[in-house]
Amino acid sequence: MLQNVAVTPSRRSLEFGIYRDGDNNLDRIQESTLSQALQTSARDSRIAFTVEDTTHLRSDGDEIVSGALHTERYAITDGEIGDAHSGPAQNMADESNLARFVAHTLDDAQTNGAKQTWIDLVDHGGGDGGGLETRDGACMSMPDIARAIADGIALHAAAHPDDAQRRIDGVVANQCLMDTLGFADALSRAGVRYLAASPETMLAPGVPSGVAHAIASHEGAPDAMARAVTSDVMRTKYDAGDFGGFAPAAAFDVLDLDPAKIGKAEVAIKRLNDDVASDAATGSMRSALREDVRAIPGMVRFPHGNALPWRADRPAIAVYDTLAGDGRLNDRIRNDALAAKNAVGDLVLAHRESDGFGPFGGADYSDAAGPTIHLPTSRKQIDPWASAGVTETDNAFYRKVDEGKMTAVLA
Repeated sequence: MLQNVAVTPSRRSLEFGIYRDGDNNLDRIQESTLSQALQTSARDSRIAFTVEDTTHLRSDGDEIVSGALHTERYAITDGEIGDAHSGPAQNMADESNLARFVAHTLDDAQTNGAKQTWIDLVDHGGGDGGGLETRDGACMSMPDIARAIADGIALHAAAHPDDAQRRIDGVVANQCLMDTLGFADALSRAGVRYLAASPETMLAPGVPSGVAHAIASHEGAPDAMARAVTSDVMRTKYDAGDFGGFAPAAAFDVLDLDPAKIGKAEVAIKRLNDDVASDAATGSMRSALREDVRAIPGMVRFPHGNALPWRADRPAIAVYDTLAGDGRLNDRIRNDALAAKNAVGDLVLAHRESDGFGPFGGADYSDAAGPTIHLPTSRKQIDPWASAGVTETDNAFYRKVDEGKMTAVLA
């Protein structure tokens, strides 16, 4: 890593790192995120891209062909590729590799004089079960992703003490199901301020790299930035030939990860969970709670989605709103639920959702505003992929808010 890189005057306002793990079936279709970056850079000179791409694809004249898995690293500025290197395939699900990429992106941000630094994580994802799919089909855990980001920030600060205040301002999760309270908590503790993600599975190629333009265009105006990002995602249409166009997501949010807001939400959720365990562990109130939570569908609301495990990842705001309005519950639990709903709602800077998402059989996502929370209503919904080493409960958020107490009542 270069030492003492001087900051030079620059036109750049945003360094946007694209970390694309193409060692799977999404390689070819998600490659378009890179051509989108080239197009965005060409029309907006304020944006510089730092790219690490592990892929089977390579250029052969005017064609893109498939070959040996390898890793390409390069920069994109003013519509041109520069500083390109190609080498052996890296393990993109390795914490140290992601940390090195984060540090490299921050180094580039310093060199370019960028005022903001965001990273885009492109791969399969599994919500609180993790993302950046490993080559054996598991996932890099959610805490490991956040820790790698924090480690990368620390690497940059150690190498460039004159720029030690620089952070990863935002994370775009171009992966399924990563709009969760658990991921929001982990990223907030890593110093990240914004998360742009979907609570549902996404259709590849997913989030368009053009969201970088929305971010750069609204520096210092987070509400406007968030509205522009969600609008860009939800109005994007990818060509499906005879089947027409399709959008990349059924719902999408930008969350504010301000530690004070995250802390307020966690206090409110913990109070609700503790009071549920005290007041409604048995009897009619328990039955009412289970009925209310089951009435809110989990994610993966598409035909043949039952084989996937995220049926218990439910929109938190919708769940808490339902509990708050249920006269069968006592006043304490209803007030707790209202406080939790409002605190989680404060995290949501902008959201868009579909009330009839065509690619998923017209499924209704009108309640999918804001992040999800793992709320199983049967024993088999608790960590359903634990045998494969994937867990949605082994994380700081789940423990911090006593979510196990709520699970014990519901399941």
